[in-house]
Amino acid sequence: MGWRVWIPLGAIFIADRAAKYWVRGHMDIGESVSIIPNFFHLTYIMNPGAAFGFLSGQGWLFVVTGLLALGALIVFRRRVAALPAAAQCCVGLIAGGALGNLFDRLTLGEVVDFLDFKIWSYIFNLADSAIVVSGILLCALILREDRAALKAKENDEGK
Repeated sequence: MGWRVWIPLGAIFIADRAAKYWVRGHMDIGESVSIIPNFFHLTYIMNPGAAFGFLSGQGWLFVVTGLLALGALIVFRRRVAALPAAAQCCVGLIAGGALGNLFDRLTLGEVVDFLDFKIWSYIFNLADSAIVVSGILLCALILREDRAALKAKENDEGK
């Protein structure tokens, strides 16, 4: 694995840690600060579950899952290195997000969440955003590659 994985991983981990550090140092739990009224607030909560509070109180499960995900990255590092550049970047962002939330679970027992879009009923953090957005993008990249391979195969068979 090269820089296309490690730089996004490190960048999201550092940004996530910095944002959570700021929130914990400048806000009280439950406090909400309006950034864009009725649309976006910073709201400090502690989340004992997964994304969107799913499986609240099962922190050990998420620690194991995070460790397995990061272990898989190490075990499959050669396969990851063979992926297209955009896919490697997505893997790095997903791993960085997983590491950010794993750090919270290991040090705090819960995850710091603070991004509160009022049009959405859930509060989340930068790590969650990196995991979800990069996961969707990675799926789209895989589907695009699959379509291209299928089209190439059809063209070869038609000759």
